[in-house]
Amino acid sequence: MDKREYQFKDIRAYRVGALLWITDLLILFPMLQSWSWRRTKSLKLAYLGDRKRIEQDIKRGAFFMTNHRDIIMDATWLSYLLRIRYGIRPFMGVGNNLFAKKWIEVVMRYLRCFVVKRGAGAHAQLENAKQLSAYIRMLREQGKSIWLAQREGRAKDSNDLTQTSVLHMLTLGENDFFENVKALNICPVSITYEFDPCDYLKAKEMQLKRDNPKWRKRAKDDVESMQTGIRGYKGRVVYRLTPSINPEVDALLTAHPELRKSQTHDQLQAVCDIIDRHIHQGYEIFERGTDFDAYVESRVAKIDIPNKDEAFLRERIYEMYNNPVINYQKAIKN
Repeated sequence: MDKREYQFKDIRAYRVGALLWITDLLILFPMLQSWSWRRTKSLKLAYLGDRKRIEQDIKRGAFFMTNHRDIIMDATWLSYLLRIRYGIRPFMGVGNNLFAKKWIEVVMRYLRCFVVKRGAGAHAQLENAKQLSAYIRMLREQGKSIWLAQREGRAKDSNDLTQTSVLHMLTLGENDFFENVKALNICPVSITYEFDPCDYLKAKEMQLKRDNPKWRKRAKDDVESMQTGIRGYKGRVVYRLTPSINPEVDALLTAHPELRKSQTHDQLQAVCDIIDRHIHQGYEIFERGTDFDAYVESRVAKIDIPNKDEAFLRERIYEMYNNPVINYQKAIKN
């Protein structure tokens, strides 16, 4: 570990080089292939727009920012597909709330995951954000590719919108905001699962939160979501790569030069809107037959909580599957 990297020792991914290739080929890839056969109908890497342009973006090292459905499999399958297709394995940001045991953290950091610290006070959050931003900037300066979800935690209603706080963290530094954005080389990725194994768990959490605003997830709830996501059936799964947003950032500044002097929130929101448009346009839209109603009823039946509100739960599950369609239709009109 060099001196520069030492300052990130508590969050950095472990650098294991060729050893990770061996682990991938002998253990992880066969395991993931087996999972994809048993837990999906198909697993596909697709493209939005000019594939050659996207591949040029990837060669420069890309910051893959995705919507977020599953705690573990979102990043895992993307990493697998990129390794198979392009020989790259992005560094991946994982919240420390998922490290229920120390050995889990060790394994994840070995598998090229870095730690996103959560759950601290305001001052500590700022210091953690500065450290993480500097670490990511170092990786990008080295030409490394990175994966991070567009928001902290999953959008339970599948209304995928990039959090300005995430983009703000990524662009902390002395340079111009838009230059920091372009240095990241953000290439949004749309993740579409035909079926979300955790849909009933998300609906359950929404009712618990509705009935008790102070309700908070426990560590065992995250473990249950991880296990359900890994073991559950997802049907057809599509990861759609989209081009770097850099040309659109340049076009934005040409059309609205006042944004260079604008308030930070306006700058952040303008770039988040670009990222969201890429992700929404990249969704795979699946046709759903009349048997989908029976599927929803079967998911509601799996929920066991006091004062179970079946009408509310049913509506939330439909909402999860309808919101991507609504956002896709809006995005393709723009």
